[in-house]
Amino acid sequence: MKYMILSYASQQDYDAMSGKDNGVPASSQEDLVAMVEFMTTVNKELEESGELVETRALAAPVHTRRLGSRAGVPFVTDGPYAETQEVLASYWIVECESFDRATEIAVRLGQCPYPGDAYADTYADVRPLVDSSADLGF
Repeated sequence: MKYMILSYASQQDYDAMSGKDNGVPASSQEDLVAMVEFMTTVNKELEESGELVETRALAAPVHTRRLGSRAGVPFVTDGPYAETQEVLASYWIVECESFDRATEIAVRLGQCPYPGDAYADTYADVRPLVDSSADLGF
């Protein structure tokens, strides 16, 4: 079964990683190296076990366009610029034996080192991927 692991961050988090102190302490070069090394190690472990299908990081929220409709009229806005609202920051698609195993992988990813306790309250979602509408119970 395939699962998507979704991790979240705010614009403040992206700012901190680029060295800006904007409510979240700025990350040092050493902090960033530790994060990259951790993710590289975990991703390699998942590749070697055959469980990693794909993983990607997403650009900062300021590089987002939101599309919607108001009263049937389409609109496009740049953003979101919400400094406190968390948005999807990265994802992993894993193929593994169970929901429990996908959860174990997400827990491992959540052990990534961060500066101080800046991300002490972070979270991730683990969601099964469906292959057809039959999987949705329609």
